[in-house]
Amino acid sequence: MIRLRAHHLLCLLTYVGRGYSPAFVAQYSAIVARLNAGESAVLVEGPDDICAPMLGATDLVAPHHCHEPRITARDALALEAVAAALGQAFAPGDAIPLDAPTVARLRKNFAAGTIRAACAACQWDGLCSNIAAGGSARTRLTGSPL
Repeated sequence: MIRLRAHHLLCLLTYVGRGYSPAFVAQYSAIVARLNAGESAVLVEGPDDICAPMLGATDLVAPHHCHEPRITARDALALEAVAAALGQAFAPGDAIPLDAPTVARLRKNFAAGTIRAACAACQWDGLCSNIAAGGSARTRLTGSPL
């Protein structure tokens, strides 16, 4: 089971293989492949499996942004938006469906801007906006088959 924080549900929609470091991209790509193969995802509070390469020994000296209150607030906004888009309440500990129809529905909402409040002030917002405007053609998450 893949552990995901809520705002990463939005990030997954436009993931094209870019990220903070080669280790981060490798981990992220492996997670996307597992999701596409049908592995389930569960919502968590705080750092998740995508954050893992950013954490470690140096995190003890200078904690990574994964722990900051602004990121927790981003998660809350994302969880609210995803729940509204899917018409279902979600909370940490809940499984989140990432099948192909659900991913397509979320992508449609993302492109329309209806689930993007959590993206405000994110350094990746411009890239994600361009990807969404281009029809998400190069994205890696396809969603698992039903």
